[in-house]
Amino acid sequence: MSSHVNHQELTAAFKAVGAVASDILVFHSSLKSLGYMEGGAQAVIDSALDAVSPNGTIAVPTLWYSGKDPTQREECFDVHTSPAWNGAVAEAMRLDPRSIRSNHFSHSVNAIGAEAEELTRNHGGGKPSPSPWSETGFAECSPWSHFYERNALYAFLGCNMNSCTMKHWIESRYVAEQLASLPEPRRSAMRARLAHECRPGTWCFYDGRRMYPRLAELGLVRETKIGDATLFALRTRPMVKATLTILRNEPEQWFLPPFLEWLNDISSSIRADSCLLQP
Repeated sequence: MSSHVNHQELTAAFKAVGAVASDILVFHSSLKSLGYMEGGAQAVIDSALDAVSPNGTIAVPTLWYSGKDPTQREECFDVHTSPAWNGAVAEAMRLDPRSIRSNHFSHSVNAIGAEAEELTRNHGGGKPSPSPWSETGFAECSPWSHFYERNALYAFLGCNMNSCTMKHWIESRYVAEQLASLPEPRRSAMRARLAHECRPGTWCFYDGRRMYPRLAELGLVRETKIGDATLFALRTRPMVKATLTILRNEPEQWFLPPFLEWLNDISSSIRADSCLLQP
């Protein structure tokens, strides 16, 4: 028999994993994982908002581009009407009249609350950052960068860390770090070998489910049960710092051979440059 969850219980669960007044709470969710949720997807949104009230903000990725439909192109995205494919709560968040959506075809976010406008404004502005989808999705001015800067609480309701969109921001920074070690035009040539602009290529995708226990061992994760689901959360800045450290120290444990070859070519290029500089 499925569990029965109400608004107050879910609000208490978000607080139990770290949500506080004036917080920024970003979350992924599986509505069906809870069992029976009184009020459905809308109640999940309202419960999260109550957990950070007063003066808090909630944010949910509302992803339109799936990579599976060849008719989906960047120019077809409409910030007002393009649906979210990533779950009932995401679509309810998109449709909520209180929410503001960032204008990005592949990694848009909807937010409600005190900082919603600032979080979602000018998605893709500022310094670009590489990703398989575009150089703008995880740019300096994007909700994802703002989540890091503000140390948002990042929560997972009934889902695992493979649904963590923030991990692509981490991957983007990892690649940018590698490319920054090269001079032009070699930097552009190495960037061209990676997936970009929704075209195939290698990338530093890592398994979020495998990363979860490593982050938990470091004491970064808070977890509770609500209904039939597990809810866990961690702060964005320590999550990013710890994950990047692990990836830098253990690339062979996380990346596929084509990306490891790419990393090796960068290292070889740096060594060659060092030899040329020696007297």
